[in-house]
Amino acid sequence: MNSSANKTASIASQGFGGRGDRIMSRVVFCVAVTGIVVLIFILGFLVANGLPVLESTSLGEMFFSKDWYPTEEPPALGMAALIAGTLAATVLSSVMAIPVSIALAIFSAEIAPRKVRQFFKVLFEMLGFLPSIVLGFIGMMIIAPWMQVAIGIPSGLNLLNSSILLGFLIIPSVASLSDEALAAVPGELRDASYALGATRLETIFKVVFPSALPGIIAATLLGVMRALGETMVVLMAAGGAAILPTMFTDPIRPLTSTIAAEMGETPVGSTHYHALFFAGLILLIMTLAINLASLYIEKRGEKR
Repeated sequence: MNSSANKTASIASQGFGGRGDRIMSRVVFCVAVTGIVVLIFILGFLVANGLPVLESTSLGEMFFSKDWYPTEEPPALGMAALIAGTLAATVLSSVMAIPVSIALAIFSAEIAPRKVRQFFKVLFEMLGFLPSIVLGFIGMMIIAPWMQVAIGIPSGLNLLNSSILLGFLIIPSVASLSDEALAAVPGELRDASYALGATRLETIFKVVFPSALPGIIAATLLGVMRALGETMVVLMAAGGAAILPTMFTDPIRPLTSTIAAEMGETPVGSTHYHALFFAGLILLIMTLAINLASLYIEKRGEKR
């Protein structure tokens, strides 16, 4: 009896908290520390190369002036138009894509038969890995010419075109993560709702959806972050004009496409060079803020 108990205790100690678990725990800890160190290095690199631009201009001029002429003497380094273009494309694409993503997730997780849900899961995964340059080509070769003819505008490379493509880019990831959040709601909640006489739609929208809401919001913020940091689509389809957009058909020049288009031809150590790093620092702060909001919402959901 004692021998059997000792064997059971030995197996339990090896399965949980044994040597293998301790090694894996240390590996995970080392990888996490490495990731934090890399993030601190990137932040320090951006700060070291971005802050010197403040010796040539002020924060007020950079954030509130719309004149972006970094190669002139003296250079004009106003980023208001670049920041406005970034925010406009992010907000418009999110407004178009997030309702579609959530509707797809609800259909996939709660309404579709099992085989259809599996098909949707595979489809979301495949579309999530679609190279953004492919979408950029579609925007340049198909959507832009169609937009010129259909709307009667001088150029189809504009805010609306790039937002449509960004929306298509974020739909798979938001839909897939929202689907997982809905599927993770315990079945007992659905059974209790049906037992009380609720219909299927009432159960979905009054029981399942509120329970999965923190996960859905976190998925939505991750999608917004993807749209904010995307480069290739806006570089190819946004028009590239550093102006404050007043209409959906105005061309824009977001921060990401500005960095990608100008960094390769900028002399190292110049004011223009430091201004581009400062633009990268602004983007990093924006994405970190959204990431922290996502983590906060997830934590609140766990407490519930």
